[in-house]
Amino acid sequence: MSQPQIEIQLIAAVVAAACALPGTFLVLRHMAMMSDAISHTVLLGIVLAFFVVGELGHPLLMLGAAVVGLLTVSLVELLNKTRLVKEDAAIGLVFPALFSLAIILISVYARNVHLDQHTVFQGDLAFAPFERAIVMGIDWGPRTFVVMSVILLLNLLLIVLFYKELKLATFDTGLAAALGFSPALIHYGLMGMVSVTAVGAFDAVGSILVIALMIVPPATAYLLTNRLPYLLALSVLVGAVGGVSGYWVARALDTNIGGAMVMMLGVLFGLAFLFSPQRGLVARARQQQQQKWRFAETMLTIHLLNHEGQPEYAEECRVDHLIYHLRWPPEFATKVVQRAVRNALVVRQNGHLLLTDAGRVWANTAVIN
Repeated sequence: MSQPQIEIQLIAAVVAAACALPGTFLVLRHMAMMSDAISHTVLLGIVLAFFVVGELGHPLLMLGAAVVGLLTVSLVELLNKTRLVKEDAAIGLVFPALFSLAIILISVYARNVHLDQHTVFQGDLAFAPFERAIVMGIDWGPRTFVVMSVILLLNLLLIVLFYKELKLATFDTGLAAALGFSPALIHYGLMGMVSVTAVGAFDAVGSILVIALMIVPPATAYLLTNRLPYLLALSVLVGAVGGVSGYWVARALDTNIGGAMVMMLGVLFGLAFLFSPQRGLVARARQQQQQKWRFAETMLTIHLLNHEGQPEYAEECRVDHLIYHLRWPPEFATKVVQRAVRNALVVRQNGHLLLTDAGRVWANTAVIN
């Protein structure tokens, strides 16, 4: 495997992992649409900063993008506070306006610059290894890899330092304010992280795919765990796996690497959506099936308990009588009895069903509850 191929995989993994960290809090705060808005509007900050400095590799571009990202959040909240439009409508008003302004500026004033529509929407990850970060005469590696590694470490550092504040503001804003924290400051700090991360990943995967890299890994991890530390770790892991596997898919299909990364993240999400031990469709279907049988066994034990010691008990405790009394199909009634016997809730005796001590406790508990 050649060095550029290895570097592309490293870049893909780092970009996806860096996007997943702030994206986790966006998913938990139900702010996925805000990531959509920021990932588009940061383009305006990049364009305006480019007009000032005249080069794409200048650090001022990231600062300009972060400022416009925070401006996007401020404008959305300003419109939302008027109560004339809801938050989703405010986002739909702000980000198309700022994004379209950026596209117009690129089309009119930057036609010959490597900031075209292809780069804006899909990125250019395949060429990332050839843009080197050379500082003091030392080649530190691909520029995108160095930038995103720094952003990944910065995001990780901020989350570690302000973990308590982020957790409080995410799950209970009222409690955070009561304890003396500033939910607004935490919110804008998080949006700043999102803006910086978005512009760092912008050149590699484009504006549209940044959204998926921020949202899909945390959404996948959320299906697998409820604990925030595990959720953060799983988000990073899912992002990295999706990035590396996406490269190999793109290589096999000779297609855009960023698009293949998102496709593989979608595959990982689909697998978690189907087979997650707690929230997956298969697990939920199995739980519903088990609940159906458990309910039927409970009905059987209650039926036997209600008639226990009564003159009609000999009649009511016959298996064939369940078909008439509980209106169960014969096959279903037979399976319920078999399960109840296997679970030691009832025993068979001369064609009749008798409650065991465990079955009596089971029925009494169900009646009380």
